[in-house]
Amino acid sequence: MTIIHNDYFALENRGDKVLIQVTQPGFSLKQFDFTLRSYPRIKLTNFATLKTALEQATSEWQEIGLWLPNIEVDIAKDKMSATVTIYETLDAIMQDSEAIQMQIATALATHKVVYGITPIPSEMIVPGKAVLAARGVEPIDGEDAKITYLPKPERKPVIKEDGKADYYDMNFITEIREGSWLGEKVLATDGIAGTNVLGETIPAKKGRDFPIRYDKKSSYEEEQDGKIVIRSKISGILTDDKGMIKVSHHLPIAGDVGVETGNLQFDGSITIRGTVTAGFKVIAKGDISIEGTNGVSGATLIKSLDGDIYIRGGIFGLGKTMIEAGGSIYVKHVNEAHLIAGQEINIGAYALGSTLQAHTITVDERKGKIMGGEAIAKSSITTAISGNHLERRTNLIIDSVNKQEVYAAIQERAKAFKENQQRITELERVLAQLDQLPKLEPKQQQMRDQLKAQHTTLLDTLMKEDFEIKEMMEKVRQTGKEEITVTKKAHPGTYIQIGKKSSLFTKEKKGRFKLEFGELNV
Repeated sequence: MTIIHNDYFALENRGDKVLIQVTQPGFSLKQFDFTLRSYPRIKLTNFATLKTALEQATSEWQEIGLWLPNIEVDIAKDKMSATVTIYETLDAIMQDSEAIQMQIATALATHKVVYGITPIPSEMIVPGKAVLAARGVEPIDGEDAKITYLPKPERKPVIKEDGKADYYDMNFITEIREGSWLGEKVLATDGIAGTNVLGETIPAKKGRDFPIRYDKKSSYEEEQDGKIVIRSKISGILTDDKGMIKVSHHLPIAGDVGVETGNLQFDGSITIRGTVTAGFKVIAKGDISIEGTNGVSGATLIKSLDGDIYIRGGIFGLGKTMIEAGGSIYVKHVNEAHLIAGQEINIGAYALGSTLQAHTITVDERKGKIMGGEAIAKSSITTAISGNHLERRTNLIIDSVNKQEVYAAIQERAKAFKENQQRITELERVLAQLDQLPKLEPKQQQMRDQLKAQHTTLLDTLMKEDFEIKEMMEKVRQTGKEEITVTKKAHPGTYIQIGKKSSLFTKEKKGRFKLEFGELNV
């Protein structure tokens, strides 16, 4: 088809190609460019050939460009939008807008664009410029599961208006009644699917699900208003078991532990309103709270296997009292006793002639004192004063975490974690097969119940292992940050040690002591 024919050249389109035949020289490139403006469908692709043809006028037909469709549709890679480009003059567009609109609709249909089509007013069309013709609807991802637990009061001294810490009010025990609300999970939502311009459904991502961590022996779950609600099976005390909410059995003792009660050993938590008298023992799996204002004097052993210990009035150990907690120990003061905690030892007033061992040791940084004895921590020791004016030897030691040992323990836990994951997967496969049966025989039902119980137990174990691995990883991350802080006065006779580096003070000092470039900054 002939596009242009004049005294100098002829232009034809053959299929989608544009060819030129120059019969007479003298038509400049500038004139040619001006002429092309009236033909938006011509796309010049071979400028060098055009230049040579205009200069030499050989009368040969030569390919110089492409003959574009009058309407071009472009669909985005993600199929979420489509544009049209109209290769017509503005006059043609405005004079025959109705026909142009019909051609746009036909072009979109040819490219199977059927959704989200937007009308394009003629006045918005610019020749050769892409304009949005259709837009899809993005999917809306589902919301993640939301888990809320009954808050466990922070176990630290209540700070009064004057800024002083009140070690007589610790919010240590949270009592729970049978059936009490312990937490809930709002389930993850499916989200809302989207649609692309081709009318294809785009699935939404379902919100992430998270396990609700609770002890199955002391708590149960029920569906309520579309949520999973956790409630207590028993009356007891709110505790935390390696990241899982738990209700421990509670043994309240109205008076003292002594001749009338004998030694106590209990698979739960114990609250003693009085004291533990000289020579007696108290051992509990959960928390131990001793609330008598006179504290403990001469008791042989107070031990919490997995929980915390709170002694409201302090300890007079007489050189024979051992206090041991799997978690933390909170006490007002310590005299001649041995304290061991898996996590923290927090002392309100002073430690005199005692041995303290924990991950972190804190004696009130405003007025607390460690006088004599030794404090051995894995991470940090904080006190206001160490030693005394008589230069009593006081050892402050950071026995930092052994990375190799912790990594070995992490690998061991991770191996057990993976094995339990595989067991759970296998159990779920067998349970799914049983659930597909229309009816279970008695033996099959018994087998299903047993497998379900194993599955629940393994899930609990898995959550505990996950908590322990994260806890150990955090300890590794803290290595290299160990420090001993004496905020007011470290008397001569104070011995500090971090790792293999140590110093015995002969002069009064204060500050934050740590390793810098492998040496103590004393």
